[in-house]
Amino acid sequence: MTQLQAARKGLITPEMIRVAIRENVTPEFIRDQVAAGRIIIPANVRHLAGSGGQKPGSGLPAVRSGSTTGDACGPSNAAGATRYCELPAGHPGFTPDSALWVNQTIAQRRVWLDDPEYCRGQRAPRRLDPLGIGRAITTKINANQGASPVSSDTRQELEKLRVAILYGADTVMDLSTGGNLDECRQALIDHSVVPVGTVPIYSMIIGRSIEDLTYDDILREIEHQAQQGVDFFTIHAGILKEHLGLIGKRICGLVSRGGSLLAKWMIHHNRQNPMYELFDEISAIMREYDVAYSLGDGVRPGCLADASDPAQLAELHVLGELVQRARAAGVQVMVEGPGHIPLNEVAWNMETQRAACDDAPFYVLGPLVTDVFPGYDHITSAIGACEAARAGAAMLCYVTPKEHVGLPRLEDVKAGCIAYKIAAHAGDIARGIRGARRWDDDLSKARAALNWPKHFELAFDGETARALHDEDLPVDTDFCAMCGHDWCSMRISKEIEQFASGKAEAFQPPRVATRAPELTAEQREFLRRRAAARVGAESARPPCHSENIPDAEAARKVQAEYLRQHAPGA
Repeated sequence: MTQLQAARKGLITPEMIRVAIRENVTPEFIRDQVAAGRIIIPANVRHLAGSGGQKPGSGLPAVRSGSTTGDACGPSNAAGATRYCELPAGHPGFTPDSALWVNQTIAQRRVWLDDPEYCRGQRAPRRLDPLGIGRAITTKINANQGASPVSSDTRQELEKLRVAILYGADTVMDLSTGGNLDECRQALIDHSVVPVGTVPIYSMIIGRSIEDLTYDDILREIEHQAQQGVDFFTIHAGILKEHLGLIGKRICGLVSRGGSLLAKWMIHHNRQNPMYELFDEISAIMREYDVAYSLGDGVRPGCLADASDPAQLAELHVLGELVQRARAAGVQVMVEGPGHIPLNEVAWNMETQRAACDDAPFYVLGPLVTDVFPGYDHITSAIGACEAARAGAAMLCYVTPKEHVGLPRLEDVKAGCIAYKIAAHAGDIARGIRGARRWDDDLSKARAALNWPKHFELAFDGETARALHDEDLPVDTDFCAMCGHDWCSMRISKEIEQFASGKAEAFQPPRVATRAPELTAEQREFLRRRAAARVGAESARPPCHSENIPDAEAARKVQAEYLRQHAPGA
């Protein structure tokens, strides 16, 4: 029984309860949204058990936090049903109304990510911690990774997996096209606590040309990957033979690998898209393991000039048809969206998809809102992603600085995840997700109180923020290196008695000034790469009025002399 089938029977599965805890809503709300198809819980039963690609069984070693599920989800009161963490989580100091799992900082995420007992699987090192995807709950982000024929290997991809989850990825996709694809895919599933998606057609053409692909090859590979534990498949079933004539005048043609491969197959055989013709057979396989559809947008625009054109919209309406067919088969389904869209068309695209696809969760790549900044497309796309999230996109597929130019490395994965955490969180605030802004308000109170330790504790990446602060002024006092003491507007506002600014009792610093904690090796290396002048000179801290000089007038003279000596052009 899939999550969708259980929800339609009125059952609340353990996975629905876990999602409700993560989202700070009731299990009944999650059940009803799943039943309506507006939320999906991508959770292959084998990944849920952490069974290493094998059929789960109760005879396997017990998992401390509990996983003895079989090859069906089962209702929440079924014998041997999976148990998950029942403790809420959120940003540091979260309150009951702001307990949102996605709002954890990197420091918080590192604690459970480094715990070998967290979601330990039956055979695998890890098992899935279920999550929900839908616009009625917090926005999720996906990180693409995968080896290519010219770069990376399984070890490097596992390192990318850890970095992606640490820096906020809610799901990952293995898009490998080179190396040992089976080994890499299984390793990622076995080490991942987040859902893992794939594009099965990539593996279907290893060792053969696309023209030689048969229906049996397609079904065999899909079942194989389902047995490995993949949680969602990108299936490009919406691009039809009759759409190909609409693509001829495009500037960038087809930029989807799956879409372009299938177009070539259709032209060669003069037949309809085999993924479309085999849709019911594919659905039967996916239902058995509760793999979710991520209906691929094989005709997505690859530049602004091709955005929102007849080809894109023709495919979208076919995807709407396939949403209904998937649901009728008891299979969970989300829909993938466009990649390059002018900013003024982003919201329209979200609303059009919602109408065409009956509010199935929309999973968008970017979208990039300009084409002329290669090397910075994590920024150009995060702008579009933020607007997409505000307008109702359920999940954002990250873009890295290597988009359009090469295979992402570790630092690119990190940059892409952070850019998309910003977009997703900003979208949650704009969309009015309950409790989402409490994190921002708490950090603002710490900032106004000039409580640097609390400020960095609340920051998503407090480690980087701390290093940047200490690069210029390695002491926690009532100003920073941006303005100095006399010009610090936060300090001045805090001193004005009529203002509430900076006076929240729970956010006051223990002292007006204290030496900053020693930087970690990682923080020092970060600053070294920035060619910071003070790196390694931990004891050579500049004088600061609050720390070294008790008399305010004398402190101002010390500061003035220090600035005279060290200011640019001195």
